[in-house]
This record gives sequence, C-alpha cells and structure tokens, in this order.
Amino acid sequence: MVFETVRPEDIEKRSMEIITSELNGRTWDELRSSIIKRCIHTSADLDYADNLVFSEGAEDMGVRALRNGAHIITDTKMAAAGMNKNVLRGFGGEVHCFISDDDVMKEAKERGETRAAVSMEKAAKMKEELIFALGNAPTALFSLCRLVKEGKVRPALIIGVPVGFVNVVESKEAVMSMDIPYIVARGRKGGSNIAAAICNALMYHKGD
Repeated sequence: MVFETVRPEDIEKRSMEIITSELNGRTWDELRSSIIKRCIHTSADLDYADNLVFSEGAEDMGVRALRNGAHIITDTKMAAAGMNKNVLRGFGGEVHCFISDDDVMKEAKERGETRAAVSMEKAAKMKEELIFALGNAPTALFSLCRLVKEGKVRPALIIGVPVGFVNVVESKEAVMSMDIPYIVARGRKGGSNIAAAICNALMYHKGD
C-alpha cells in the first residue's frame, strides 16, 4: 500500500475529491451537494447520499434563517462544539444546548423525563427564530414534535439526525409527518457530528 502524501491544508480538499469520485457521477445542486458531502466526510459513510431526506426547499430556508440571525438549538454539547460559532455570531445567531442546565436537570428528574426532552421545552420559550439540530436523543425529537403540534414553537428548520436503535426511526418519521421544513437522516444512522456538519454546510453556503 502506497501512503499518499497530502499537505495538511489540502486534506479536506483531497477528501472531497475522493468522495466525489466514489459517488460515481451522482450530483445535486450546490447547497444540497455540500450538505451530503460534509455528512459523508465527517462519517466516512457514503450511505448519507441516500438516507438524507429534504423537505421541499428546506436547505434554502435554513440558509435564509441563519442569515437572518436564527439561533440553533441542539441536544448535545458535542454537536454545539462542532458548529462554527464565529460564523453564526457573524449572522447574529448563537448555539444553545440546555441539556446540562440546573433547571432542566431538576425538572427532568422530578417528572421522570429525559433531560433532552425537557431541554426542548426550555428552548421553545425562546423568542428568536430557531433551527433545531438534534443528533443524539429521539426523546428530544418527539418532545419537539409535540411542542410543534401544541403550537408552542414553530422552527424555521428541523435537522433530525439522532442515531441509535430505540425509537430513532420513529422519531424521524414523526418529523417528516409534520408541515415543518426538515432535513432528516432516515433510518438508524446519524449523530452529533452529522447535526454539526449540516449546520456548518448551511452556514458556509455562499449562494443567494
């Protein structure tokens, strides 16, 4: 096996070239292609070319919301850490993860609920335009769907990409049944890295 010498500053570019080659000519518009390729890049999993599902115009709505100062709500500190907060602040937005807040932990314990679910209730009280990027807890996604149906929050976009085996598929299908813009990783795959990758792709988009 021959080791390919690549300068550090060229590693991402070379990775994207390999991804493009292994997609065997499959193409999408620039924004959707960027989202799909970033998800493949962060996971080394070409399945995201097939399992990412977009409601009509969802990615464009996400870009517009971010440029208008939308805030991002996520269910893990890992996802928050992976998002480019400097770019987001430049648009006037911030990333929020309430899962470790004292009030969230206290209420979750008292109610026998997950912190992820209760953290969505706290987020729903915010007045800013919101994008929810959930990559870990299906309970967060179910909680968000309930809040939407109750008229307590109307997200600009839901990025529903929790990973796992218990209620993961069902939570994503619940999102896709609602009249809310969404980007969902259908099936069991996903993760905090995927949520962050999608958000970054939306933030980095240079088109109109």
